[in-house]
Amino acid sequence: MLFQADMGKQPAEDVQRTFWGERSTVEAATRAFADELFLAALARAPEIDSLIERHAEHWRMERMAVVDRNLLRAGVAEFLGFPETPKAVIINESLEIARKFSSPESVHFINGVLDSVARELEDSAGGGKAAGRPPAAAGKRRKKA
Repeated sequence: MLFQADMGKQPAEDVQRTFWGERSTVEAATRAFADELFLAALARAPEIDSLIERHAEHWRMERMAVVDRNLLRAGVAEFLGFPETPKAVIINESLEIARKFSSPESVHFINGVLDSVARELEDSAGGGKAAGRPPAAAGKRRKKA
């Protein structure tokens, strides 16, 4: 949905309607989570994009591949909107999607940016514990839409 909203410059309601119109077999819980993550990413877009750009060094959002920037947005939105989910799990799931839809170089880039953002958020939350690299067998907590 983030990719569709980014490319089509469409209102959230239109994106959701067309996205779900083509995916009628998705379980209700998965759909609810995806909607919540999508709306959280849109609601906090300036904050999310600022975090990404700060940790992507000299890369501006508009210069990133569309898939990559929206995977980063989804990951950071999940960090912010679902703090109870281990950051390593979020990073691992983002990398799984990147491996399928992006380039090998992008996988490394996404991993580096998300890991850096996760470390900052952990430090600012007083956790002091860095997110680190995701373990190879990070648990699956839900089905993907």
